[in-house]
Amino acid sequence: MHKKTFVAAAVGLGLVTLSACGSTGQSGGADSKTVTLVSHDSWAVSKSVLQDFEKRSGYKVRVLKDGDAGQAVNKAILTKDNPQGDVLFGVDNTLLSRALDNGLFQPYTAKGLDKVGAQFQLDQGKHRVTPVDYGDICVNYDKAYFDRHHLTPPRSFADLAEPRYKNLLVTENAATSSPGLGFLLGSAARFGDKGWPDYWKKLKANGVKVVDGWEQAYYQEFSGSSEGKKAGGDRPLVVSYASSPPAEVIYAKKRPATAPTGVVSGTCFRQVEFAGLLSNAKNPKGAKAFLDFLVSKEFQEDMPLNMYVYPVVAGAKVPADFTAYGPAARHPETLAPDRIAANRDQWVKAWTSLVLK
Repeated sequence: MHKKTFVAAAVGLGLVTLSACGSTGQSGGADSKTVTLVSHDSWAVSKSVLQDFEKRSGYKVRVLKDGDAGQAVNKAILTKDNPQGDVLFGVDNTLLSRALDNGLFQPYTAKGLDKVGAQFQLDQGKHRVTPVDYGDICVNYDKAYFDRHHLTPPRSFADLAEPRYKNLLVTENAATSSPGLGFLLGSAARFGDKGWPDYWKKLKANGVKVVDGWEQAYYQEFSGSSEGKKAGGDRPLVVSYASSPPAEVIYAKKRPATAPTGVVSGTCFRQVEFAGLLSNAKNPKGAKAFLDFLVSKEFQEDMPLNMYVYPVVAGAKVPADFTAYGPAARHPETLAPDRIAANRDQWVKAWTSLVLK
């Protein structure tokens, strides 16, 4: 996915971001003591929390990272008859229908699911996936740039198309990037099926820049990130996450009093991430234990400062730093999974033709 690339800078804080390659044959067998997690590249957990699970359950966790969320889901679909692992983490609401329509998961009701908010349980009671976290895709802005130019930051999708913000926005390709797709879906939720193409025509005329993925947009093009400054980034508006500002504070060499970046709250789209027991998993028993772990209070409270997302379990505490610098959006745009399923591929095709050609 995403914002969680910040986590790479945090390995020294005791996070586990394991990866593994090659055959999963050694973890086969229903009574195997290894459970293999397939995830996008941004999976991370504190070492002590993972060790707790391994000690309690008796299972050793093996992590296989498979690119961004889209890549991980597509590869899992291609290998579903002989899956790479037992659990897939990281399929989100923008891609959920693709995974479910392809029979990627088998049903399992995780222990603790009753404490997960109903608004996150998008599989209509079938329990083929377990909600794990949520976050908001939003435009971020470089506070220093807007102060320097005595310019008020935009507040909404519509503002971004105004002439005063010409050539200031960079976004990701909706066909290749999770936040890019989320931003497109957010605009469709805001302006409707017929209105979003006109909106994107205005953005294109206003000089929006499109790059392949979040890392390039945030770390190279965006003037507000510490890496973007070094790289000569000259775009003060970027499609990122509501949780990006706290990362700029927490991982700064010299901690600033306030976040150097802000969130355009009227541009947010709610993203929910899920995990599921893969069809034909070699170790379904271990997979079920791991899914229970993902909705445990221990994991849920460990997650925000590791993966820069919010917990879905009621009562799970979020660190003060995280909420102070990156509160979740109050009124994010949302789209029902069936509406995403019915329109996603055609919208992406239309968007590509409209914006990239």
